[in-house]
Amino acid sequence: MIVVTGGAGFIGSAFVAKLNAEKIDDIIVVDELGTNEKWRNLVKRRYADYLHKDAFLRMIEAERVPFPVEAIVHMGACSSTTERDADYLMENNFHYTCRLADWAIGHKVRFIYAGSAATYGDGAQGFSDDDETSRLLRPINMYGYSKQLFDLKVLRERIADRVAGIKFFNVFGPNEYHKDDMTSVIFKAFHQIRETGRVRLFKSCKPEYPDGGQKRDFIYVKDCVDVLWWLLNHKEANGIFNLGTGKARTWNDLIGAVFAALGRPPQIEYIEMPEAIRGQYQYFTEAKMEKLRAAGCPTAFRQLEEATADYVQGHLLSADPYL
Repeated sequence: MIVVTGGAGFIGSAFVAKLNAEKIDDIIVVDELGTNEKWRNLVKRRYADYLHKDAFLRMIEAERVPFPVEAIVHMGACSSTTERDADYLMENNFHYTCRLADWAIGHKVRFIYAGSAATYGDGAQGFSDDDETSRLLRPINMYGYSKQLFDLKVLRERIADRVAGIKFFNVFGPNEYHKDDMTSVIFKAFHQIRETGRVRLFKSCKPEYPDGGQKRDFIYVKDCVDVLWWLLNHKEANGIFNLGTGKARTWNDLIGAVFAALGRPPQIEYIEMPEAIRGQYQYFTEAKMEKLRAAGCPTAFRQLEEATADYVQGHLLSADPYL
């Protein structure tokens, strides 16, 4: 069995779709469905069973996992960069990951986990995924810190040769619909355009960046799951890796791509950035991708305009937008 934690979530359910496309359905989906709409991400999926995340952890801790496990692809976490409950993030994001990793390593099970580019903080240390840089990073929100702690555990305990960690940059695409405020700007822009004809972006608070000129490394979820599939099949590829396109683009570029996909001219309104997020705002992210390439990963990433058109025209405009 392949265990996918967060398997009903955004990237997790997209990876389950990838496994199904590869004719694999010996899958255990681990998640916490709660009361939101992420269960819809599973409707078209084929898998053997669903387990609540707490039930799966009890199995792990009691050494009573009733099925053979080939791999754990750990995509489950609270991904809200504005979450204020630090104890919850410590338990849910850090300690839970520690317990799964320790079990997987002890049982010689492939372990792939979701890290985050939020670990890079304000970017003062650059965006290299080499191990020495990873030790120096200073995240600027608790979510990023919860992810950084596990990366540090991997390095401190010298287990980087037995696990594969992925620092996801700005991922967008189908199956993110349940994420409320944490949905991508593409998703939000699509609905703003349909409702008002224009998109609102934050003004820049730094003179070196014009309004809408802030840059991020945007990557399509379909490309992300291709990389996860490659890692699943190349157990020798271990370590902590960035996953972005390696090319930063502006918010103006992104919004322009959404308008183009809808066949409309851009209409952008710039608004003041809330005081509450100014100290946590990343003005520039760009993944250094040499390490993943050196490991042999051949995945070619879609250009922003191509990926946006696929998402908007193939999913957001569809009566059935799910993978």
